[in-house]
Amino acid sequence: MKIDEIDVSILEELQKNSRLSIRELSKRINLSAPSVAERVRRLEDDGIIEGYTIKINKKKLGLSIDCIIKLTMKNGGYEKFKVFIKDYKRSEWCYRIAGDGCFLIKLSVKSLNEIEEFINEISEYAITETIIAFSEVAINNNIDKFLRE
Repeated sequence: MKIDEIDVSILEELQKNSRLSIRELSKRINLSAPSVAERVRRLEDDGIIEGYTIKINKKKLGLSIDCIIKLTMKNGGYEKFKVFIKDYKRSEWCYRIAGDGCFLIKLSVKSLNEIEEFINEISEYAITETIIAFSEVAINNNIDKFLRE
Protein backbone atom coordinates (compact mmCIF):
# COMPACT_ATOMS: atom_id res chain seq x y z
CA MET A 1 0.00 0.00 0.00
CA LYS A 2 1.27 3.46 -0.87
CA ILE A 3 1.17 5.96 1.98
CA ASP A 4 1.03 9.64 1.08
CA GLU A 5 1.47 12.81 3.15
CA ILE A 6 -2.23 12.93 4.04
CA ASP A 7 -2.13 9.35 5.34
CA VAL A 8 0.94 10.25 7.40
CA SER A 9 -0.90 13.27 8.83
CA ILE A 10 -3.89 11.08 9.74
CA LEU A 11 -1.62 8.56 11.45
CA GLU A 12 0.22 11.31 13.35
CA GLU A 13 -3.02 12.80 14.66
CA LEU A 14 -4.39 9.39 15.66
CA GLN A 15 -1.14 8.60 17.46
CA LYS A 16 -1.58 11.77 19.50
CA ASN A 17 -5.23 10.98 20.26
CA SER A 18 -6.87 7.83 18.92
CA ARG A 19 -10.25 9.01 20.24
CA LEU A 20 -10.54 11.85 17.72
CA SER A 21 -13.79 11.89 15.81
CA ILE A 22 -13.61 11.80 12.02
CA ARG A 23 -14.98 15.34 12.04
CA GLU A 24 -12.23 16.64 14.35
CA LEU A 25 -9.59 14.68 12.45
CA SER A 26 -10.78 16.20 9.17
CA LYS A 27 -10.47 19.70 10.65
CA ARG A 28 -6.93 19.06 11.84
CA ILE A 29 -5.68 17.84 8.47
CA ASN A 30 -7.87 20.12 6.36
CA LEU A 31 -9.69 17.42 4.40
CA SER A 32 -13.39 16.56 4.15
CA ALA A 33 -14.83 14.15 6.70
CA PRO A 34 -15.91 11.57 4.07
CA SER A 35 -12.39 11.56 2.58
CA VAL A 36 -10.82 11.14 6.01
CA ALA A 37 -13.26 8.34 6.89
CA GLU A 38 -12.41 6.53 3.65
CA ARG A 39 -8.66 6.88 4.26
CA VAL A 40 -8.94 5.68 7.88
CA ARG A 41 -11.01 2.69 6.74
CA ARG A 42 -8.38 1.88 4.07
CA LEU A 43 -5.56 2.17 6.62
CA GLU A 44 -7.48 -0.25 8.87
CA ASP A 45 -8.32 -2.67 6.04
CA ASP A 46 -4.68 -2.73 4.88
CA GLY A 47 -3.48 -3.47 8.43
CA ILE A 48 -1.57 -0.21 8.87
CA ILE A 49 -3.88 0.68 11.77
CA GLU A 50 -4.14 -2.51 13.79
CA GLY A 51 -6.31 -1.18 16.59
CA TYR A 52 -6.97 1.65 18.98
CA THR A 53 -5.70 1.53 22.51
CA ILE A 54 -5.08 3.46 25.69
CA LYS A 55 -1.88 4.05 27.60
CA ILE A 56 -2.08 3.00 31.24
CA ASN A 57 0.06 4.63 33.92
CA LYS A 58 1.39 1.52 35.63
CA LYS A 59 3.09 3.53 38.37
CA LYS A 60 -0.30 4.83 39.54
CA LEU A 61 -1.49 1.22 39.73
CA GLY A 62 1.38 0.43 42.09
CA LEU A 63 3.60 -1.26 39.49
CA SER A 64 6.57 0.97 40.26
CA ILE A 65 9.43 -1.31 39.18
CA ASP A 66 10.20 -2.13 35.55
CA CYS A 67 12.75 -4.76 34.67
CA ILE A 68 14.02 -6.44 31.54
CA ILE A 69 15.04 -10.05 31.80
CA LYS A 70 17.22 -11.85 29.30
CA LEU A 71 16.33 -15.50 29.36
CA THR A 72 18.45 -18.36 27.99
CA MET A 73 16.70 -21.69 27.70
CA LYS A 74 18.07 -24.91 29.17
CA ASN A 75 17.13 -28.14 27.39
CA GLY A 76 15.03 -26.45 24.68
CA GLY A 77 11.93 -25.54 26.70
CA TYR A 78 10.91 -22.86 24.19
CA GLU A 79 7.29 -23.91 23.75
CA LYS A 80 6.80 -24.44 27.47
CA PHE A 81 8.09 -20.93 28.13
CA LYS A 82 5.89 -19.37 25.41
CA VAL A 83 2.81 -20.91 27.02
CA PHE A 84 3.96 -19.70 30.46
CA ILE A 85 4.75 -16.09 29.48
CA LYS A 86 1.68 -15.52 27.29
CA ASP A 87 -0.61 -14.92 30.27
CA TYR A 88 1.94 -14.12 32.97
CA LYS A 89 0.34 -11.41 35.13
CA ARG A 90 3.20 -8.89 35.07
CA SER A 91 4.66 -9.39 31.57
CA GLU A 92 4.42 -6.36 29.32
CA TRP A 93 6.20 -7.76 26.26
CA CYS A 94 8.36 -10.68 25.23
CA TYR A 95 10.63 -11.01 22.20
CA ARG A 96 12.34 -14.10 20.82
CA ILE A 97 15.87 -12.89 20.06
CA ALA A 98 19.06 -13.93 18.28
CA GLY A 99 22.50 -13.72 19.81
CA ASP A 100 23.35 -14.15 23.47
CA GLY A 101 20.06 -15.31 24.94
CA CYS A 102 16.73 -16.64 23.70
CA PHE A 103 14.09 -14.17 24.94
CA LEU A 104 13.84 -10.62 26.30
CA ILE A 105 10.94 -9.98 28.66
CA LYS A 106 9.73 -6.79 30.29
CA LEU A 107 7.98 -7.08 33.62
CA SER A 108 6.26 -4.29 35.54
CA VAL A 109 5.99 -5.27 39.20
CA LYS A 110 5.12 -3.94 42.65
CA SER A 111 8.20 -5.31 44.40
CA LEU A 112 11.54 -6.99 43.85
CA ASN A 113 9.97 -10.06 45.41
CA GLU A 114 7.75 -10.44 42.31
CA ILE A 115 10.86 -10.53 40.10
CA GLU A 116 12.35 -13.20 42.34
CA GLU A 117 9.11 -15.23 42.15
CA PHE A 118 9.20 -15.02 38.33
CA ILE A 119 12.81 -16.22 38.23
CA ASN A 120 12.02 -19.04 40.65
CA GLU A 121 9.12 -20.20 38.45
CA ILE A 122 11.27 -20.50 35.33
CA SER A 123 14.61 -21.52 36.87
CA GLU A 124 14.10 -25.21 36.10
CA TYR A 125 14.22 -24.55 32.35
CA ALA A 126 15.96 -21.17 31.93
CA ILE A 127 18.90 -19.06 33.03
CA THR A 128 18.17 -15.36 33.55
CA GLU A 129 19.92 -12.02 33.62
CA THR A 130 17.87 -9.20 35.13
CA ILE A 131 18.16 -5.47 34.50
CA ILE A 132 16.22 -3.03 36.71
CA ALA A 133 15.10 0.19 34.99
CA PHE A 134 15.49 3.44 36.93
CA SER A 135 13.55 5.67 34.54
CA GLU A 136 12.21 5.82 31.01
CA VAL A 137 13.77 8.09 28.41
CA ALA A 138 11.23 9.77 26.15
CA ILE A 139 11.48 8.69 22.52
CA ASN A 140 9.67 10.33 19.63
CA ASN A 141 7.67 7.50 18.09
CA ASN A 142 5.68 9.60 15.65
CA ILE A 143 4.92 7.74 12.44
CA ASP A 144 6.61 10.55 10.54
CA LYS A 145 9.98 9.42 11.93
CA PHE A 146 9.57 5.97 10.40
CA LEU A 147 8.19 6.91 6.99
CA ARG A 148 10.17 9.95 5.90
CA GLU A 149 13.81 9.67 5.00
